[in-house]
Amino acid sequence: MDAPTFETGLAAQTADILAHCVACGACAEVCPMPAPAGIATDPRSLTEGILTLLRGGAHADAQRWASVCSGSGHCIPACAHGVNPRLMLALARTADLSRQPVPARRQTGFSRFGAMTKGVRVLSRLQLPPETLARFHPAEAPAERPEVIFYTGCNVMKTPHIALLALDIMDALGVRYTVTGGPSACCGVLQFGAGDTATSGRVGGRTAARLAEAAPRALSWCPTCQIQIAEIAAPATGVDLNMAPFVRFLAERLDDLRPLMVHRVEKRVGLHEHPGNPGVPEAARAILEAIPGLAFVDLEQPRVGYMCNKLSPLPAFKADYHKAQLQAAEAAGVTTLAGIYHACHRELCSHERDWPFEVVNFLELLGESMGLSRPDLFKRLKVMQDVDAILADTAPMLGLNGVDLDEARDVILRDMLGEQPLPLGHG
Repeated sequence: MDAPTFETGLAAQTADILAHCVACGACAEVCPMPAPAGIATDPRSLTEGILTLLRGGAHADAQRWASVCSGSGHCIPACAHGVNPRLMLALARTADLSRQPVPARRQTGFSRFGAMTKGVRVLSRLQLPPETLARFHPAEAPAERPEVIFYTGCNVMKTPHIALLALDIMDALGVRYTVTGGPSACCGVLQFGAGDTATSGRVGGRTAARLAEAAPRALSWCPTCQIQIAEIAAPATGVDLNMAPFVRFLAERLDDLRPLMVHRVEKRVGLHEHPGNPGVPEAARAILEAIPGLAFVDLEQPRVGYMCNKLSPLPAFKADYHKAQLQAAEAAGVTTLAGIYHACHRELCSHERDWPFEVVNFLELLGESMGLSRPDLFKRLKVMQDVDAILADTAPMLGLNGVDLDEARDVILRDMLGEQPLPLGHG
């Protein structure tokens, strides 16, 4: 039997949801987003509204709920009827977008993809020389079949020290791996979010198939890619893919990591976390608690979304969320606020300038305990808060990589200095 096309696969998933969802409202009851979105509809009616969208109808509050879904995933175990409500809301968003003309949807997806590609290309090249960037695009296939393929996604390359640390740690563990990612191996989420399902399926389905073929197991860094490929693209296109978050893989190898953690890290650490990928916050905490000398502090903050950028539809809520996180870290007396994901790091790292603790990715702490170090050039540059100073600092690297200075200026203003949901300053 031929594999389903992406769109027929989505239609089958939609039909299955409509057959099993009873609109009990359990998913809406545990969702953290209706209240900050100003949705007062009762949970049962709100869920029924989502089914209306899936059937091609309209429902204003359900449209609003679907548009602000942050992917927290609290809804998935709450459902007693075998439905993935996070997928249900994603499909409802797509159904709602399908009312728009196809050319408009394609243009939106194309524009978003182009902006992302430009940002990744420029920001990675103002930080790394060509020979280091080449690590993420091996010219030759490995001589021996790898155990895993490390899938970077796209946007982590804006903060490439995180991805480099992941590779360094796998090297230290002796893991046989290969690497892929970047815009040429996109998950298709930007097109999917624009309602361009044809392009999204072609892009995401091709990437899922490549990952499945390359190694017995794929390790994702980006939670967006994990959800878009593992929950949407692979099932809808019939790809049998074994894919898991890299952070969980590290926790599985914790007994192998322990002997490599030979340096004490005398820091008091709070974790900036998101619950959307099950087991990832717990895995990150287990790794941090295993680091010699490190004191872990539970900041007891709300668990919302799967990454900070998923809160962008509600900018005031997002700013308050960040402010509460910083205040909790200060009140707890931490020396370090450690995040898990790259988008969160881009938005939070410059607050290190004004608050009495450092802001790092948790892999930096694991690397420190193992004697591994990669400088966080993105943070150093963003803290400057001056595009001319950043251009002057990075001009030699931009020249080495052949990046136009005017193009670099535009990207720095938009994708570095422009990403500041909570304005800088203390208090």
